[in-house]
Amino acid sequence: MPETDTSAPAAEIPETVATYLRLRGLEPSSASWRRKKRRRRDDDENQPFTAGRDPKGVADVLADLTRESGWDRELAREDVVRAWAEVAGEGTAQHTRPVAFTEGALTVQADSTAWAKQLQLMRAHILTEIVRRFPEAGVETIRFVGPDVPSWKWGPRTIPGRGPRDTYG
Repeated sequence: MPETDTSAPAAEIPETVATYLRLRGLEPSSASWRRKKRRRRDDDENQPFTAGRDPKGVADVLADLTRESGWDRELAREDVVRAWAEVAGEGTAQHTRPVAFTEGALTVQADSTAWAKQLQLMRAHILTEIVRRFPEAGVETIRFVGPDVPSWKWGPRTIPGRGPRDTYG
């Protein structure tokens, strides 16, 4: 007497799926297979060419990533540093460089105190240009400083107060 298969016909369930279900200890049934197949077909998220599935360019993907990560402000500040020659002018950029951003203030270091003083007079123009070009940077004020000079106010032999005035003579 031939054996009869009580499971679903082989034509409805692929052999690989039936084997997998038998190995997992489950009985393959054509009803569950059809339901699963129908659910996959109705799932728009996995279907190509549906709304929201269009490919994006690399620039769009990176813009989304930076916005979602909250990097817009830091990248805009880096753009200010990169475009400093365009913002301040070529001649001015040869003698100055942005050195810090702190709490909405841009600190710019000049080659000399004379350049720092001249830039203080041009502060409104430079600040307006930065805010116009890079509004995401959050620059509210600009501080101009002179060159770094050695300080005599530190070390093991410093004394409090003004100290001796005749240092070099």
